[in-house]
Amino acid sequence: MQRRQFLQHGTQAALASALLPLAASAAPGPAAAAANSDPRAAAPFALGELTIADLQAQLASGKATSRSLCQQYMARIAEIDKAGPRLNSVIELNPDALSIADGLDKERKAGRLRGPMHGIPVLIKDNIDTGDQMQTTAGALALAGHKAAQDSFVARQLRAAGAVILGKTNLSEWANFRSTHSASGWSSRGGQTHNPYVIDRTPSGSSAGSGSATSASLCAVAVGTETNGSIVSPSSVNGLVGLKPTVGLVSRTGIIPISATQDTAGPMARCVRDAAILLGALAGPDPADAVTVSANNPKKAADYTRLLRPDALKGQKLGVEKGHLTSQTIGGELLRKAVADLKAQGATVVEVDVRTATQPIGEAEFDVLLYEFKDGVNKYLAGTKAPMKTLADVIAFNKANAAKAMPFFQQETLELAEKTDGLASDKYKAALRKVVDTSRAALDAALKTDGGLAGIVAITTGPAACIDLINGEYNTGPGYSGAAAMAGYPHLTLPMGYAHELPIGLSFVGAPYKEAELLALGYAYEQATKHRRAPEFKAVIG
Repeated sequence: MQRRQFLQHGTQAALASALLPLAASAAPGPAAAAANSDPRAAAPFALGELTIADLQAQLASGKATSRSLCQQYMARIAEIDKAGPRLNSVIELNPDALSIADGLDKERKAGRLRGPMHGIPVLIKDNIDTGDQMQTTAGALALAGHKAAQDSFVARQLRAAGAVILGKTNLSEWANFRSTHSASGWSSRGGQTHNPYVIDRTPSGSSAGSGSATSASLCAVAVGTETNGSIVSPSSVNGLVGLKPTVGLVSRTGIIPISATQDTAGPMARCVRDAAILLGALAGPDPADAVTVSANNPKKAADYTRLLRPDALKGQKLGVEKGHLTSQTIGGELLRKAVADLKAQGATVVEVDVRTATQPIGEAEFDVLLYEFKDGVNKYLAGTKAPMKTLADVIAFNKANAAKAMPFFQQETLELAEKTDGLASDKYKAALRKVVDTSRAALDAALKTDGGLAGIVAITTGPAACIDLINGEYNTGPGYSGAAAMAGYPHLTLPMGYAHELPIGLSFVGAPYKEAELLALGYAYEQATKHRRAPEFKAVIG
């Protein structure tokens, strides 16, 4: 979770204006770029930037097997994640991955294909249960050694679709809900994850490892989770397509929680089509997660690629967040160019204002998350064999092992959550009503502008900040994760350009369960602009 998003009250744009020049500088020449890149990372990688369709073509032709794909990704992880530039994005590899791949290869030979994910290696975030030899720890030393008794619903869905769960990715510990001074991508179990574009920059959180690994082609696609910004923000700064689905489209069963109101898992990929394919594998009703079987939730599996057309923007009406459009930052400049590109593809774009209504409710959101975090974590831990049975146990462990568990920052957010007095509290109920009602009303009103909008576009977040383990993060420009997160509405991001060498994403926010429509808009923009480029693993900017 981007835990600072909900505590900001209009200071982002002013701060970013002071931090960043108005326009991006020209990229350095080839010689300078080569000198600034790790030669091992820069070596050609046979699977680099390949899509799911590309990999399926290799599998169908016999050029590759699922086993050989896994072996190539594993070798690349050893070469640049654990050595070379040391991205440190993968916290653990699945010791069963090759045997699973062998089984899927046998199925293929027998003519049994499960779908577009058959044999495709996937990484998932280390807060998602897998009932195998891998641990599930949320990056916390307090949970080191914990192995789930069974798969999460998401893991079961992936296996049923024929995906190979290659391993787990590092994350901001406790999904960035431990301290207000933490560095995104750092966990006491996994250490610090780095951004593959510029290694001293943050990969953002909390799905930092999923973002860094996918961007660096250490897997075909990855699964992240979001409470507020934790899929879209790391996708933005790592040059990816990321989709935070409508809360209720993807089950949360077996995922270490923050918020029953806002949590969801979702796809992270290098292109829109791959994100759509992965979403189709993840989505589905789960009787153990009531929100996934609610009356408004589509109950049958959907093909989220069905609307993907290069001309999908033609005739569409979009809103653009007014405050972002006028932002005097690099993000603002890129957004104005993106709006021109959208219009060139046949879209009509009108100004809307969602942030005026949603920014003031950040403190209420924080209260909701504190209450729901304690309730959810206590319920999760009580159902495991982990030695920690309550949030209080985790806090006590961290204090007793402070040198290893808290070497850079403390656990004040965990302690605030522990002080809450349960979901029957009037304070919690009032905060929840305020957050949900205000955010949904603001988005609904904007989406009804001029007879109805297909979506709202904005700057996803600013360019990646420098990693600072002492002081934590700082803002680099306007972001747009809050409204969709609080409302539980879908939010798609994809690359819209670069600030120097650092990617910045364009957000598309829409109405509940309109993922296919948002993906279509993003696909048309992606095909028209082709902003995604592979990272170069530079040590520093310049």
